[in-house]
Amino acid sequence: MPIATFAAGCFWGVEAQFAKQPGVLKTTVGYMGGHTENPTYDQVCEKTTGHAEVVQIEYDDQQIDYDALLDLFWQMHDPTTLNKQGPDVGDQYRSAIFYHNDQQRIMAEQSMVVLDKSGIFGDPIVTQLSPVDTFWRAEEHHQQYHAKNGGGCSI
Repeated sequence: MPIATFAAGCFWGVEAQFAKQPGVLKTTVGYMGGHTENPTYDQVCEKTTGHAEVVQIEYDDQQIDYDALLDLFWQMHDPTTLNKQGPDVGDQYRSAIFYHNDQQRIMAEQSMVVLDKSGIFGDPIVTQLSPVDTFWRAEEHHQQYHAKNGGGCSI
């Protein structure tokens, strides 16, 4: 199954949005884009590891394609705020797309250019586009947090 990885603020709310989409088979929250081996949630929140809170999505591309995931990503957060989503501030809450292959990179670049030129967001998009690096799975109590706890951060 193909995998997509996005950062759009607090991973609890991002995961909840992706998990309810038909064709999304599995979501896993974790950390990516930093320099610390096997970071913990507390370390990431201290803003010293450089990691973003991310959601890794396994999906059935016969039911939902990467373009649809990108559309949802752009709709669920403000890609024009650097290191901030709502009340959450810090580089762990940055907007980022971590691409798994050249096709994802090209599709993400194209969607970003089209949206930026459209002016729909009012300000320039600051979303980071990077190749996937090591995915560090978050602690178990963070997985499917909304489903387990009936809420948490919202996006």
